[in-house]
Amino acid sequence: QVQLVESGGGLVQAGGSLRLSCAASGRTFRNQAVGWFRQAPGKERVFVAAINWRGDSIHYADSVKGRFTISRDNAKSTGYLQMNSLKPEDTAVYYCATRKWSNIDTSSSEYDYWGQGTQVTVSS
Repeated sequence: QVQLVESGGGLVQAGGSLRLSCAASGRTFRNQAVGWFRQAPGKERVFVAAINWRGDSIHYADSVKGRFTISRDNAKSTGYLQMNSLKPEDTAVYYCATRKWSNIDTSSSEYDYWGQGTQVTVSS
């Protein structure tokens, strides 16, 4: 069992930056892919970014490519999402998730463990 706790969300002006963290319990984190998803009010949860267990395979949604950077520190059992040049349309609850497999996937149904989410609000 893996427990995930996100942090780092908040209110920021458009053009600003935030860094989300996802702290994992358990020793299996290093073998798992990590994904970030977000859900805006009244909308479905959508894929943002994912990274494989070694950090050498990464995928981004087109909407965040060039602005967001996903990374991980297996020694700290923590995943990160650096968000730059934030836009009002990035406003959402952001969730991190891990899957039992080491390779990445963009489908939320392929992830086994989820954090509680952290709110990101970008004002115009």
